[in-house]
Amino acid sequence: MGCSMSRLAKATISLVILALLFMPGAMAAAVASFDATRSQHLPLPRGYLRGRESVAFDGEGHGPYSGISDGRILKWSGDKVGWTTYAYGPDYSIEKCTASQFRPETVTESHCGRPLGLQFHHNSGNLYIADAYKGLMRVGPRGGEATVLVNDVDGAPLGFTNGVDVDQITGQVYFTDSSMNYQRSQHEMVTRTGDSTGRLMRYDPRTNDVTTLQSGLTYPNGVSISHDRTHLVVASTGPCKLLRYWIKGSNAGKTEPFADLPGYPDNVRRDRRGGYWVALHREKNELPFGFDSHLLAVRVGPNGKILEEMRGPKSVRPTEIMERGNGKYYMGSVELPYVGVVTPK
Repeated sequence: MGCSMSRLAKATISLVILALLFMPGAMAAAVASFDATRSQHLPLPRGYLRGRESVAFDGEGHGPYSGISDGRILKWSGDKVGWTTYAYGPDYSIEKCTASQFRPETVTESHCGRPLGLQFHHNSGNLYIADAYKGLMRVGPRGGEATVLVNDVDGAPLGFTNGVDVDQITGQVYFTDSSMNYQRSQHEMVTRTGDSTGRLMRYDPRTNDVTTLQSGLTYPNGVSISHDRTHLVVASTGPCKLLRYWIKGSNAGKTEPFADLPGYPDNVRRDRRGGYWVALHREKNELPFGFDSHLLAVRVGPNGKILEEMRGPKSVRPTEIMERGNGKYYMGSVELPYVGVVTPK
């Protein structure tokens, strides 16, 4: 019996050590957690459509709006109507942009565009679109064909336009270009090679001026302006970090580390408590066995500390979590044919 207990104790210790080895330091301390396994789905129209990279709501709370793999922006108009076409980029056509079994989205998206980050300017009703191939675009409050505002900066083309956010007071638009070497269809190479040619930029709609705020970034992805509008929080996907870029105050123009993350971040969106929700497309040390559950997202406080986590099935790899005042969380993913709506118990 003594020998049996000794082996059991050793096995237990081994399991604990293994768990600690795979536990990211930022998550070692207990944090609040909720399960997003059960969620409502807002399914896309039938066909070879995917891609709710980002979700947005207009100034009147209508939506969500979301971009899909054929280059369009759709609007959710309720259960009876479902999704309707709201906007599309230049050169869009049903014939050229509809993917099929024989013509996958990787073939069509370079021509038709791939909307990623979305954000409304509430006062004007304008929707800003970070399209991976076409650049920064804008469409008016009635929708329709979007206008390309920026497709090169300082003489260098935008290679992989990705995240966008809007200062609701000034109307200035902040957006990222994830790489000058690789396009969205080659996104894995950005991480694999440690590519550090990404840029953080600002567009001023009053003057149409574009300013490069920071260059030489490693896979800059989502971007969010802080609640007090003094800085930006930028997801650095490959290094699994958040960066803070100061736009006001004595540190204006400086970039500094903000948070270490337990996974690869995509979009960053403000929560309703002074912090941010960060979607994790994959955990840093994700185990290939065990429970069918992993981290979907973490909530980071204004000081960079992880305060809460969202967990769910490994088949779900989110690209954005949007917290709404109705207690619901809207989840986008480039891999899934629906927008998820999570209501924590």
